[in-house]
Amino acid sequence: MLISVKTIVDEDFVNYKVPSMYIAFPKCTFKCEKECNYKIRCHNSSISLMPTITVSTSTIVKRFTDNPITKAVVIGGLEAFDSFNDLIGLVRDFRSHTDVDIVIYTGYNRSEISDSIHQLSQFPNIIIKFGRFIPDQPSHIDPILGVSLASNNQYAELISLK
Repeated sequence: MLISVKTIVDEDFVNYKVPSMYIAFPKCTFKCEKECNYKIRCHNSSISLMPTITVSTSTIVKRFTDNPITKAVVIGGLEAFDSFNDLIGLVRDFRSHTDVDIVIYTGYNRSEISDSIHQLSQFPNIIIKFGRFIPDQPSHIDPILGVSLASNNQYAELISLK
């Protein structure tokens, strides 16, 4: 299956508590900015300027499984749920090869994507980080992710059993 992404970082050490492959998805409605009613500069702003590339999910999975350093997959970038067919296809291909944690960063609230969560919950070890970026909020360490999140309304949740 071919999917569109902005970038793939084979070894990322900032988005999850263990070394991870980081995959940035290419679309976002910039809902955080729309809710604030002014232009904000989130960490995804620079990613939006990158060219979009097409890559096969099997190539991504092989890059991951061939790397002895990475222990999880983080899907983030812009907004993975805005490319849900690509997201679920990628998760499906990973699950045919490995049961490592897959962490999905989203700016959506849980109630906004409940159908998508239900579909993803069929796969083991899926963690979703929920919540929009809100400027000028205190950051905090999320106990599930083991990293700092930018706004105090953001949190991670294990949506499927290990």
